[in-house]
Amino acid sequence: MSSLIQYILVRGDLVKTWPMGAIVAQACHAATAVIYQFRDDANVVAYTNEIDHMHKCVLAVNSEEQLLNLSKKLEAEKIDHKLWIEQPENYSTCIAVKPYPKDEVKDYFKKYKLLK
Repeated sequence: MSSLIQYILVRGDLVKTWPMGAIVAQACHAATAVIYQFRDDANVVAYTNEIDHMHKCVLAVNSEEQLLNLSKKLEAEKIDHKLWIEQPENYSTCIAVKPYPKDEVKDYFKKYKLLK
């Protein structure tokens, strides 16, 4: 089995208008929420048992539309994730995927670049 990884996808277009701290907070909210939501899942338990050896990959999508389309694709493929919607603005800002073995999910994310 490949190592566990958590993918986080953030709207890159927000970098132009939001402070970086606010963008990082969105990713933190989503990552925390998905870990809590799936806290009894075997992958999550294994991932959090190795707390000093977690692997995350933070990638950028180009727009809210691309983020929403990715969320729909992940839902259709039964890939557990959390779409973070910032309130009260009701903006979809990022997706955090539950930790999975990298080989199981890497192909969903290979077209995205690291967040800059």
